[in-house]
Amino acid sequence: MEKRRPSEAKSFGHDFQEVSSIEWEFVDMSEEEEDLIHRMYRLVGDRWALIAGRIPGRTPEAIERFWIMNYEPCFAERRLKRSKRA
Repeated sequence: MEKRRPSEAKSFGHDFQEVSSIEWEFVDMSEEEEDLIHRMYRLVGDRWALIAGRIPGRTPEAIERFWIMNYEPCFAERRLKRSKRA
């Protein structure tokens, strides 16, 4: 088998779009959805697809973004600004 340099590796044609978390908007969830996300997170951890499967109309990406935006320390300043507007 012939070895290739990384620059010569085959491309599989995947187009990945890089998204910055700075551009994220907060995901609004109902109280029931938030409660379910909290309970499921305690049970299964960050298995977002599994959690999203329990909430109709929500994608794993939306659940993960909701969690990160609401509970990660790096977004504390944005949460504070949002609570002042509300």
